[in-house]
Amino acid sequence: MQPTPWFKRKFTPITNNGSLPSIIERLEGTPIRLEQKVLQYADEFLIQHEGDDWSIQEHTGHLLNLEWLWYARITDIINGEAYLTEADLTNAATYEAKYNEQSIEAILDAFIEVRNQLVNLLRSIKVTDLNKQSLHPRLQTPMKLIDLAYFIAEHDDHHLAMIHGLTQK
Repeated sequence: MQPTPWFKRKFTPITNNGSLPSIIERLEGTPIRLEQKVLQYADEFLIQHEGDDWSIQEHTGHLLNLEWLWYARITDIINGEAYLTEADLTNAATYEAKYNEQSIEAILDAFIEVRNQLVNLLRSIKVTDLNKQSLHPRLQTPMKLIDLAYFIAEHDDHHLAMIHGLTQK
């Protein structure tokens, strides 16, 4: 079974902010799950790809690439911005980074470092910020911090599922 393409996904606002601690735990666990998925394979396998599809290593690098965006969007909500920072929907940074020419260990180490910063930011959120919201530019739906955290977790899992699919070929 193939995952639903990311840009076809829809996200319903979450009404219970009490789920945020669980979502943060999920986000904190992504690097561990990612390491378990990729470190068992030879470097040559991690960089294999078909056509324009990303390799396992490129999917891993893509997760690293988006950490700045997540951090910016959390800050947007806290600061009361009307719109969340826009993503580059072409994913140019992932292509330009040439992750297949880097070591998987370096990519993972960098991801762990920035993900820890993101988790720490989420854990420092004030209760007064929980109901603030900003409009997601592509989805045109308002997002609170819990909605964004869930969106990030789902994005992580989307790429973990894509990586899993590549290991099954």
